[in-house]
Amino acid sequence: MSTPRVYVIHENPEWFPPLAAAFEAEGVPVQEILLTEGQIDLGAEPEPGVYWSRMSASSHTRGHEHSKEYTRAVLGWLERAGRQVVGGSHVLELEVSKVAQHGLLQHAGFDVPRTTAVFGTTTLKQAARDFTNGQDVPFITKHNQGGKGLGVRRFDSLAEFDAYVDSPEFEAPVDGITLLQEFLTAREPFITRVEFVGGEFVYAVRVDTSAGSFELCPADACEVPQVIAGAVCDVPGAEQPSAFSVRTEVTAEHPLVQQLRTFLADQRVTIAGVEFMETTDGRTVVYDINTNTNYNPAVEESAPASGPRSIARYLGGLLETQYAAQLTA
Repeated sequence: MSTPRVYVIHENPEWFPPLAAAFEAEGVPVQEILLTEGQIDLGAEPEPGVYWSRMSASSHTRGHEHSKEYTRAVLGWLERAGRQVVGGSHVLELEVSKVAQHGLLQHAGFDVPRTTAVFGTTTLKQAARDFTNGQDVPFITKHNQGGKGLGVRRFDSLAEFDAYVDSPEFEAPVDGITLLQEFLTAREPFITRVEFVGGEFVYAVRVDTSAGSFELCPADACEVPQVIAGAVCDVPGAEQPSAFSVRTEVTAEHPLVQQLRTFLADQRVTIAGVEFMETTDGRTVVYDINTNTNYNPAVEESAPASGPRSIARYLGGLLETQYAAQLTA
């Protein structure tokens, strides 16, 4: 067997360089497992090490339609062999289902957006009427298996929604589940994303939405496909780094941060970014959990700690704990 190391399971090489640099800076041996194709010998023992899955819910948008299924197979193999997996099978299922996220957040007592999950397209128009009580009030749609703003649109009338559903522009969700969600307006033009590594608070990011969109994917590789003013959504993009800044008044002692820390611990999620909005009607609404979080370069320059290096130190610590004798031999 090879020298123990951290193995990073993913499908998007464009997002990996900042993480690779962080592992190098922390002196932690790392190796990618790119799950776009390949094979595993189900009768073999996995290589020694700590495995970190950061499979993305949006992998199918990059031509990797089956990477999530590949990851399910690999994580099951690793877990049955007793390898330590960060972001294991239960976390993958949370990443690829906003229905699951919503249910767990609501059960834990967080204020979440009113949401209806619609299966298939036949009943979509009627479901929208049920959701709005037949009124022409703003609402939004999302894809259950999201990321990159998939399926996120605002509608101001039922006629507008009907026309969209019947049009060639309709975006069918990859898993067949469309979410109808209440339209929320931020008290001030920003949302907040709280980053956790190793179950501990790293920093909070203020994302300026005054330009009319939620640019919630901080990575340089993200693009903004759509502008949606005031909606709770996850349209990504890093075209305007100045939109991202550290929200210094949100600290580890903030009551919501403490509540999120407990929630993530209960769900056995150790690396995540959680997004919330403070609304005009006085609500603090938590609406998204990102278990394959990316970090904005501008924020990293001014933040009190580095997200990628925190991850490298955390995973390196797990590796050292398990394989100290082999690493020092």
